[in-house]
Amino acid sequence: MVSAAVTPTELTEAELAAWRGFLRVHTALFRQLDAELEAAHNLPLSSYEVLIALRAAPGGRLRMADLAGRALLSRSGMTRLVDRLERQGLLTRCSCSDDARGCYAVLTEGAAALLDRARPTHLDGVRARFLAHLDADDLERLSTIWERMLPQPD
Repeated sequence: MVSAAVTPTELTEAELAAWRGFLRVHTALFRQLDAELEAAHNLPLSSYEVLIALRAAPGGRLRMADLAGRALLSRSGMTRLVDRLERQGLLTRCSCSDDARGCYAVLTEGAAALLDRARPTHLDGVRARFLAHLDADDLERLSTIWERMLPQPD
């Protein structure tokens, strides 16, 4: 028996505009915020996000798998980024006492000082390039929408 090919239903004009708008805004904001951090602090946005995640973690350390999830990178991508940050002296690795195969990424004092300098640049950029275009109702709606769209754990 031959099954008929399923023809996908095209997105409506409104759906396509919403989807493409999201992608365009995300790409533009990421590029702008990345360029600002690079120019002012020689710190790419992806590195900033990893370091901020570590700063927020108890003891300034996270298991590599948890760090990859928070920074939205694959494990291999996270490994390469952590290698680079370690060479720059911004984090160290230490083994997990409860799992010999696992390791933690640990924030260094140098990274903490860099974050102290870079954070105002990043926050100003987020406010000027994103938040300034939204009122309180927009923020509430977007927060609700983003939460609703996040995949739920299995």
